[in-house]
Amino acid sequence: MLDLIIRNGFVVDGTGAPGFGGDVGIRDGRVVAVGQVDEPAARQIDADGLVVAPGFVDLHTHYDAQLSWDPWATPSPLHGTTTVIGGNCGFTVAPTGSDGDNDYLTRLLARVEGMPLNALQEGLAWDWQTFGQWLDRLDGTLGVNAGFLVGHSTIRRVVMGEAANGGTATPEQLAAMVAELDAALAVGALGFSTSQSKTHNDGTGSPVPSRSANREELLAFSRAVAARPGTTLEIILTGCLGEFSDDEVELMTEMSLAGNRPINWNVLTITAERPQSTRHQLDASSRAAERGAVIAALTLPNLIHMWFTFANGFALEGIPGWPSMFALPPAERIAALSDPAERRRLRRGATSPEAGILTDVAQWHAWEVAETFSAANAGLVDRKIGDIAAERGGDPFDVLLDIVVADELKTGFRPPPAGGDDDEGWRQRAEAWTDPRTVLGGSDAGAHLDVMCGAVFTTQLLADGVRRRQLVSVEEAVHQLSDVPARLYGLRDRGRIAEGWHADLVLFDPTTVDAGPIHKRHDLPAGAPRLYSEAVGVEHVLVHGTPIVSGGSLTEERPGSLIRSGRDTDTVSVPGGS
Repeated sequence: MLDLIIRNGFVVDGTGAPGFGGDVGIRDGRVVAVGQVDEPAARQIDADGLVVAPGFVDLHTHYDAQLSWDPWATPSPLHGTTTVIGGNCGFTVAPTGSDGDNDYLTRLLARVEGMPLNALQEGLAWDWQTFGQWLDRLDGTLGVNAGFLVGHSTIRRVVMGEAANGGTATPEQLAAMVAELDAALAVGALGFSTSQSKTHNDGTGSPVPSRSANREELLAFSRAVAARPGTTLEIILTGCLGEFSDDEVELMTEMSLAGNRPINWNVLTITAERPQSTRHQLDASSRAAERGAVIAALTLPNLIHMWFTFANGFALEGIPGWPSMFALPPAERIAALSDPAERRRLRRGATSPEAGILTDVAQWHAWEVAETFSAANAGLVDRKIGDIAAERGGDPFDVLLDIVVADELKTGFRPPPAGGDDDEGWRQRAEAWTDPRTVLGGSDAGAHLDVMCGAVFTTQLLADGVRRRQLVSVEEAVHQLSDVPARLYGLRDRGRIAEGWHADLVLFDPTTVDAGPIHKRHDLPAGAPRLYSEAVGVEHVLVHGTPIVSGGSLTEERPGSLIRSGRDTDTVSVPGGS
């Protein structure tokens, strides 16, 4: 007898093949029959009118901390995601060293990944030291499937202490760091992640530790990855926000070859105004392929709606000349933003050629006020800065900063969505979705919690890319959301509906599927806030055949797996790897 049968659905198996009407039979957490299934079952789900698809895979999240208090990694599963990968950008909560290192890592995550400091301080027990101990702590507790890379900055801090920031590793320190990485890979870490991006600064405003690494160090880590099966590489570079330099392309190529693995970066932003930038970024993959390396660009298929605040530096800190302002304590930052000379300096940085794609942020007139706190700003919510400036007879940037100062930095703003909501922009994005050099992803879910809700990219693709604009078929969208990322990371028996594969499934109504409105909730530890979105039309989500979402709401089930390299992943080698 089957444990569960899903009847009368429109089965889209993840391979890109045409969907078909049929049933899916599940036993012991695996799919055992697809098509017309006559075997009786203990339970049944009627999927009439619903698409039955493999659960979606999100390769770039920062749920490492959140899973300690939220085993379902919400809101991702509400939007059909059944597998999340954390440990990106070089930042992880393991391994750890002294209590001082734990405090440093907590403040680093709060600064660079926008996780509320009070939530991290209350929510993380730090009752582990090794990466294996941390994985064991999560194993058996999860609602979703989750796997983790090892973070470069974390390893560097644990081995080198305060010298990790700005110091060059000695041969002994490098050997110790490689040993830490290998120990983590041996117990199931999925690979190695690093950041060389100038936008990544720690809790003191200094460059994160990984930014002090030289090429020898990065290649040594890559070679360690090559020695362990089922592993991969991930990197963030300054050029990810604009255009890669030749040296950055060379670095990624060398790391891929040394690691004998694909290397992916985040995130390819596509706008109709800069098609040449998209071509330049994707050309990095083509150049690497000529040498037998694989570079994969993560790209989001949806318009990225941000919620900016001058209380932190997310995205804004990437503007030339702005990091020094965000490094100031709040009172000094308010004073600086009140200074006409400082305002002129900031304006120059935001409109300089060096700002690259971040010059789009400088459309101050188009920013919309999302949230205010002072009496001086009463009545400004949902109004555009340009309209307020016209009313006050002032410059839009000055008026925006006047509002920020009055709110003591806490004002929330909604800038225009990155990418542009025009037909040509959508056409270019759709072209990129199926480009073999790209993979859909880059949600950053679990990070920048008061700035964005990246988990919605799956349902927004199905709503905008499939239903409203008909840019791709539902079969192609599902293929890109499930099978393609699963194959890049070698996730064994995940990403497709096939006999013998894990029964990670999402059932959605193709006529209504969408992301609900993004709103603020205060449900993190210490009552800290985050932006959140429920899904529309996602009726059921199953992990190993057990519903974790039913009727659009979370259940209390925790059937998720801790995905370990080698055991749960296959090795994805590159043509030119050693």
